[in-house]
Amino acid sequence: MGPLVEKRYLLTFILITSLFALWGFANDITNPMVAAFQTLMELPASQASLVQFAFYGGYATMAVPAALFIRKYSYKKGILLGLALYATGAFLFIPAAAQQSFTFFCFSLYILTFGLAFLETTANPFILSLGAKETSTRRLNLAQAFNPMGSLCGMAVASFIVLPQLISDRRDAAGEIVFGSLSEAEKAGIRVHDLAVIRDPYVAIGLVVLLVFVIIAVTKMPKTQAEQVVGERHTARTTLSNLWHNTIYREGVMAQMFYVAAQIMTWTFIIQYADNLGINKATAQKYNIIAMAMFLCSRFISTFLMRYVNQRKLLAIFGVGAALCSAGAILIVGYAGLYCLMGISFFMSLMFPTIYGIALENVDSQDTSLGAAFLVMAIVGGALMPPLQGLIIDQNVIFGHPAVNVSFILPFICFLVIILYGYRSYRAGKVS
Repeated sequence: MGPLVEKRYLLTFILITSLFALWGFANDITNPMVAAFQTLMELPASQASLVQFAFYGGYATMAVPAALFIRKYSYKKGILLGLALYATGAFLFIPAAAQQSFTFFCFSLYILTFGLAFLETTANPFILSLGAKETSTRRLNLAQAFNPMGSLCGMAVASFIVLPQLISDRRDAAGEIVFGSLSEAEKAGIRVHDLAVIRDPYVAIGLVVLLVFVIIAVTKMPKTQAEQVVGERHTARTTLSNLWHNTIYREGVMAQMFYVAAQIMTWTFIIQYADNLGINKATAQKYNIIAMAMFLCSRFISTFLMRYVNQRKLLAIFGVGAALCSAGAILIVGYAGLYCLMGISFFMSLMFPTIYGIALENVDSQDTSLGAAFLVMAIVGGALMPPLQGLIIDQNVIFGHPAVNVSFILPFICFLVIILYGYRSYRAGKVS
């Protein structure tokens, strides 16, 4: 088996891999903002989770247009447009904070994720193309390992800079948040302060994104196999037909939707889970950081294991582990349940890139950009499921059991779908 990354592609691989960290930062600084907005704007969990609906809805809106743009132009131009949209959405946090508008914040995140949709639609298949097909899934797992590094940075900024400075999260001696009992004048002053605290990290990452834009703009990128095709290309209709009749690809899109839903629910509502145990937001986010560190370590471990264990079988095995941890989070009330919830992250580590790689493994190179778009569009699962979980959490108690525990039945179901996809794709691989 040849090297994961050939020397001629090394610089390109490094630059494109940096993009994985950039969208990881955006993903995981945003997750704890659901709880922050819930308190600051005095919203129910179901309405506060519209932050995730806006964030991941942007992926659903822009993934296919991004693919069509890439088909017409190039991966590099797709990356540059994605970075420009990312920065624009980040800078929109300035007027959103000035207006103190929850809707404006959601709109800013919506535009920001237009950029992330371009980056993910571009970067994932680009990484797959930078070398031999036999090593493509391992290469994508390696590149994706830098995604949780960005996520850890986002979580650290949220945990150590944003959440501790939120005056709205201060509690009384009994551990109860006091913001709701304050006068309207006091609340108004706190909102000005706290919204500025939320705004600043997004403005800072916007400036970083502009720097990356300049670096990539002046760097020459190699053309992929699909971009080098001369003559008649597949029409969009032909590509759609090819994709639809590819069972492993079609089921992969569904599996990816359920995976992203499970990931976002697990990382978003760990704060509410911990809050039910009397843990404040800043401390709860530290548990999320530990979970992300487990996710990162497991990403490298699983990439190594793929040298010896079939990736499809490994996907099913890790799915079983995640489902068992979800069951623990549902059934156990207390810190042991919280530890089970954290343990889910270890088993989620390989899921996104592995589902992605399996789904695209037998897709024609001319169909890859649009195929990648639907796999990115599947991230809409992160928009659809969290509000439903928020509705469950708003019930407080269900059949005498904390509703926040019961709500993790949704990730449990998602992992069952992933187990089934790993098993079916493994069986299909053995038959072929």
